Amino acid sequence: MKILFLSYYFEPDLSAGSFRNSSLLKVLVNSVPKNTLINVITTHPNRYNTYKVEAESLEKISAFSTIHRIKIPTYNNGMIGQVKSFIRFYFAAIKIAKNEKYDLVYASSSKLFTAFLASRIAKKHNAKLYLDIRDIFKETIIDVFDNSFLKHIFNTTFGFVENYTFKKANHINLVSEGFKSYFNKYNNCTYSYFTNGIDAVFLEDQKQFIKEKTEKKIILYAGNIGEGQGMDIIIPPLAKALAHDYQFVIIGDGGAKKRLIHKIEESNLSNVKILNPMNRKSLLAYYNNADFFFIHLNILKAFERVLPSKLFEYGAFNKPIIAGVEGYAVEFLEEKMSNIILFKPGDYKDLVSKLKNYQYTTKRRMKFRETYSRKNINVKMAESIVNLL
Repeated sequence: MKILFLSYYFEPDLSAGSFRNSSLLKVLVNSVPKNTLINVITTHPNRYNTYKVEAESLEKISAFSTIHRIKIPTYNNGMIGQVKSFIRFYFAAIKIAKNEKYDLVYASSSKLFTAFLASRIAKKHNAKLYLDIRDIFKETIIDVFDNSFLKHIFNTTFGFVENYTFKKANHINLVSEGFKSYFNKYNNCTYSYFTNGIDAVFLEDQKQFIKEKTEKKIILYAGNIGEGQGMDIIIPPLAKALAHDYQFVIIGDGGAKKRLIHKIEESNLSNVKILNPMNRKSLLAYYNNADFFFIHLNILKAFERVLPSKLFEYGAFNKPIIAGVEGYAVEFLEEKMSNIILFKPGDYKDLVSKLKNYQYTTKRRMKFRETYSRKNINVKMAESIVNLL
């Protein structure tokens, strides 16, 4: 038996896709039938220009498991740069994959085209196709653009790619049940709903950490700073309104980071600190020193379906979570988590009002930690992949 495992991001890179798939592979290697070959095709670390780490181009992780990392050009975070990078990945992956005859192709995809690549390879090898879908790319990209002509072009182009890809799948996993209604039209396959999860590093005993005493309460955000997060929309006015009592710490990088920094400097804000991405062991110190965790999604219809992976990391701690989200994420938070401060995306006044009326408290989310342990989720997901194989 032979499995092709596709993920654009993989460890030691920093991204939700990397964390998800690197940990899944470790479980899958021990779950497949004896002597099953697993080939991983991914990229060299490239998620952020401000976080550089080396990795081997060809890494043997067991007698039957190999990681192929493809070098892609360094571009900015713009769309053209991302397209050029993926084209390089696409053709290099096709070249590597042609040397084997696969029985199953697995792909985890947030931007659709990794899934499209998987469907092309699966068709060529007459292999079964298992897709892990982390975002609805077509819907998101159309929402981002205001130009009606571009919307039409993207809807037509990505609609074709999406139909081709999803209609070839034997099984599709959706990381958010908010995606369910969108996928009703693709009834040719079976479905599962394995969400993102909490990695072991965040489940360790936190009692060993002693929080520093600070004059102002610290609100922390750690993650991507792109169009989807809308940090440049919410942080500057929010930090200005809360300047007397709150300090903001933002850790990350992305296409909207420069715009955020410009607005902070323009407003002459002294209570916002921006740091470059860091590995998760270093990140733990900031998590433990924070008073609040912050998450925000831009005001787009497509984001009403998503379930941000960052919520699972945050949920491992006992700190209150401030969430500017709508749609399915609100349903999930209200049902599964406690000590949440919800506000309308982009509405800093709504959050300022709620913080003034909030009585600070911490609360351990023990049931959440157990239910959404990445290890537990991976065991079930690996079993799902093996069952299809």
